[in-house]
Amino acid sequence: MPNVMSRCLDSTAAKCSIPREVLSKAVLGTAVCLYGVKLGYPLLQRLCSSGKWDGASANGVKGFKGRRTLNGTAVVTNGGEVSTNNNEHAVPNRKANNASGDKSSGTKEGRSSPAVNREFLLQLEKLIRIMIPKFWCAEVGLLSVHTLALFTRTFLSIYVASMEGQIVKFIVRRDIWNFSMMLLKWLGVAVPATFINSMIRYLENKLALAFRTRLVRHAYGRYFTGQTYYRVSNLDGRIENADHRLTDDITAFTTSVAHLYSHLTKPLFDCALIGLALAQSSRRMGANIIPGPLLACTVIGATGQILKAVSPKFGLLVAEEANCIGYLRSIHSRVITNAEEIAFYGGHKVELTHLQKAYQLLVRQKSHIFRQRLWYVMLEQFLMKYVWSGTGMVMVALPIVMGTRLQAQDGASDSGVSERTQYFTTARNLLVSGADAVERLMSSYKEVVELAGYTSRVGEMLDVFGDVSEGRYKRTTTSATKQKSKGLARIEFIDGQPVARGKITESTDGSIALLDVPVVTPNCDVVVPSLTLVVRSGMHLLITGPNGCGKSSMFRILSGLWPVYAGELKRPKDFSLFYIPQRPYMSLGSLRDQVIYPDTVEDMHKKGLTDDDLEKSLSLVHLGQLVAREGGWDSQADWKDVLSGGEKQRVAVARLFYHRPKFALLDECTSAVSIDVESNIYQAAKDAGITLLTITHRPTLWKFHTHILQFDGEGGWNLSPLDAKTAMTLRQEKAHLEAQLADIPVAQQRLEVVCKELADEENRLSTAMQN
Repeated sequence: MPNVMSRCLDSTAAKCSIPREVLSKAVLGTAVCLYGVKLGYPLLQRLCSSGKWDGASANGVKGFKGRRTLNGTAVVTNGGEVSTNNNEHAVPNRKANNASGDKSSGTKEGRSSPAVNREFLLQLEKLIRIMIPKFWCAEVGLLSVHTLALFTRTFLSIYVASMEGQIVKFIVRRDIWNFSMMLLKWLGVAVPATFINSMIRYLENKLALAFRTRLVRHAYGRYFTGQTYYRVSNLDGRIENADHRLTDDITAFTTSVAHLYSHLTKPLFDCALIGLALAQSSRRMGANIIPGPLLACTVIGATGQILKAVSPKFGLLVAEEANCIGYLRSIHSRVITNAEEIAFYGGHKVELTHLQKAYQLLVRQKSHIFRQRLWYVMLEQFLMKYVWSGTGMVMVALPIVMGTRLQAQDGASDSGVSERTQYFTTARNLLVSGADAVERLMSSYKEVVELAGYTSRVGEMLDVFGDVSEGRYKRTTTSATKQKSKGLARIEFIDGQPVARGKITESTDGSIALLDVPVVTPNCDVVVPSLTLVVRSGMHLLITGPNGCGKSSMFRILSGLWPVYAGELKRPKDFSLFYIPQRPYMSLGSLRDQVIYPDTVEDMHKKGLTDDDLEKSLSLVHLGQLVAREGGWDSQADWKDVLSGGEKQRVAVARLFYHRPKFALLDECTSAVSIDVESNIYQAAKDAGITLLTITHRPTLWKFHTHILQFDGEGGWNLSPLDAKTAMTLRQEKAHLEAQLADIPVAQQRLEVVCKELADEENRLSTAMQN
């Protein structure tokens, strides 16, 4: 076939009076262009027919698919709207069942499975804009040096191949001196070549680390903006393992991007420069340069089409594997977080079952990927190793068989043999490098598809962070929930998602007010259909009611953790609110950091406070000896284990005296503190001018409050002043109920005795009647 093509070219060039080299180049260029059009047209057609994309993200870079937004919670200052939270409403997240049956994996509704398509390119563009924010930055410098190193390594490969050809030529000629000099030169070139190889790997790792640093900073900034870290896990249902995405997924994505850049750039350089070198070598041998490259392009194109047709969806498989890994990690995290409760219950068998199921999901998914890769790698190796090797042998043989140079010298000396040997060695080495480059380009498609999986997960994470920080949530709600929840008619749903229509406005008198606000859980259970409440400074409110009646939920609404779905929430402009839960959080750091949390030492100094002020705060909660006992303010320890339950609660209250807010939300915050110390703490808080909103069941704290808010657990509530008469009435009712409950065991014992006596009496009567 190559011989026939060569003769046709010769005859055509002779008839048209066109130089043979010009005609060969024209034919080769036309063939390459036509093949490029054949490959590119379907891709362009798919891109043009896919959905449109618009919009910009919050930081000014392009975002994902444009989405429809609706007005949400409006924040009003002095009667004018200054910001609006737009709520995105779409069908809830659809969990995709993968081949292993992983129920935790899924893709965002409206987004296709990870693949190399237009959406992937748009996601990758957004992430690249984050990793490379501007032209003049350190990342661009690393990319430039890395590209130069790759380019230099290609030149060195070609130079080393030509030197090896010359070494073989001198061996055939038995020229010991030139052979020795070329060998020394070859060893000298090996030093910069090995340095360049090591430098390429070093720059690739540095580039991946720089990309990761940029992306982590951006992701952390969004994660800790607008209480996103809370809302993602409690109000939104799209991301189940944010910690896994912020760590492993970002690392895998940036490593894949840096490796793929190196894995694609160097083969492209190799293909271009090695092709030119091979063409020059063929021309020196006097052979036609068209048949060999044309044959190579045909074989490579056919290989690409075959592999593309049979390639599994590695992007989706990798994304689902990452989901399985994240789910397994979350199960481990649950065990670590709740280890004490699990140990008390003896629930290790149940937790072990959950872990084994999660691990089996991961094993099945990995086994599925291994099976898919088994036959695909076999086919890939057959085509790229054996078929390409045979093609390379034909390409090397063509210039030798068809070449016209040195034909006359073959019988006179061995110079023709040595020249052909030099050409064969050089061309063989170049073809091996070129085949390796093309193989890397072909096999990189799998890496591109895997990159699409990582890109989808990281891009979806940033997308969700942006939505949640702006008050747009997506969570699965069932029809049963809508039917059973009272007052749900007041909440508007669009595409299955509730719309936050309530307003957050500024109060002019410094009070907190809830005006016709429903208390709604993230699962859309309406705990209280409508709550109207005004708390002014100095109005100490006691909150009571059964479990699940909405006491803590009201605190979450006041703090801004939960959205206002209807009504109006009024808060003062300089709103100062401090929340203390029943189980306080002990942060990492010194003893000083525990008292001033969430302030830092720099914040404390800016406020003009010293360690003496912190000691006064501790003395108010009867922990003055704690500093000396633990070794000073700078002592470091695992405070959640070092301090007892009562001490942790008192340290949390000490934070209250350090910050001195206008309002304090106290949720059973002194349940582990003795009654006398608790009374002193509440009196000190009132003396400090802090308005108390307290959830408690201890009657000893009633005297420190002026009003009481009672929830009945069925959506009803009652607000009334808490004077001495009301307090006495409540105490009497409590004492009466306790007395009734105390009589129950006695009545049960008496009932058992009576039943036994009745049974004995019936036995005696039956015996007497028989006699």
